Amino acid sequence: MHALVHDPHAPMQLALREAPDPEPRHGQALVEIAAISFNYGEIAYRSPRTRPGYISGWDAAGVVVRQADDGSGPPVGTRVVTFGWGGAWARLRAVDTAELAVVPDSVDLGQAAALPVAGVTALQACRRLGSVLGRRVLVTGASGGVGRYAVQLAALAGAHVVASVGSPARAEGLRELGAAEIIGGPTQLTAPVYGVLDNVGGVQLADAFYRLADDGIVQAIGKASGESTTIDFEHSRVTSARGRLENFNITTPLGEDLAFLLRLLEQGRLDAQVGWRGPWTRAAEAAEGLLARRILGKAVLDVTADTA
Repeated sequence: MHALVHDPHAPMQLALREAPDPEPRHGQALVEIAAISFNYGEIAYRSPRTRPGYISGWDAAGVVVRQADDGSGPPVGTRVVTFGWGGAWARLRAVDTAELAVVPDSVDLGQAAALPVAGVTALQACRRLGSVLGRRVLVTGASGGVGRYAVQLAALAGAHVVASVGSPARAEGLRELGAAEIIGGPTQLTAPVYGVLDNVGGVQLADAFYRLADDGIVQAIGKASGESTTIDFEHSRVTSARGRLENFNITTPLGEDLAFLLRLLEQGRLDAQVGWRGPWTRAAEAAEGLLARRILGKAVLDVTADTA
């Protein structure tokens, strides 16, 4: 099969090469992949110890070509979206059936491929805030993949969403997704917030923590800034006496959450926010665009037979 493999000498360290077909383990389905999506984290934070030829990738969607040997999961011919901590960037993927969900006929596989890590991260982080009905929720890094899902899901849950972005250009479309306010960073908040979904880290995470309402919660999701975070807890006792900060980690398996997000897509209540789409022969272009912050939302690559 063809796959996007790690090549330290290729542009963005990605190259289309022949690779061995995966062999499903017990409880895994074999899926022929039609589309994959890139996440900022899997591009920006690749290990320097990654071996040449390794197939990375978390998110992919396609069609089941071999049902799991234990009878779990959907039958051959079913359209599915899949998740795993590797192996997505290939023509074939072996995946645990608990980490996939059936894609409705009306939902494009490329749109579905944009869901797993970014969409489920936003969903689970929103849940951990508890009820946000009528409450102010700040989303930092709101123009990225997780951020754009977080704005939508928090708004659907009844929050007054404040979207924080790095520049006016990156605010494009956020009001249509449900943002009630758009700011250029937590220091521009005009009132405290109950919840924070932080995708940036560093100084912005500290600034957001200082601006919590009583009993407010920060979910520290990502570190797009690349900065370490220093919080002055003496200062915080003055500014947000009973706020708390939680380190967010996604909880697997993702199958049930993916099915929920797919229903929202099917109903038109969620937008996958695909800001870039092209064939996987342009993988380096997509990866570089994500790192350079030129892509709003998700980058999706169609897995094509053409590998030239």
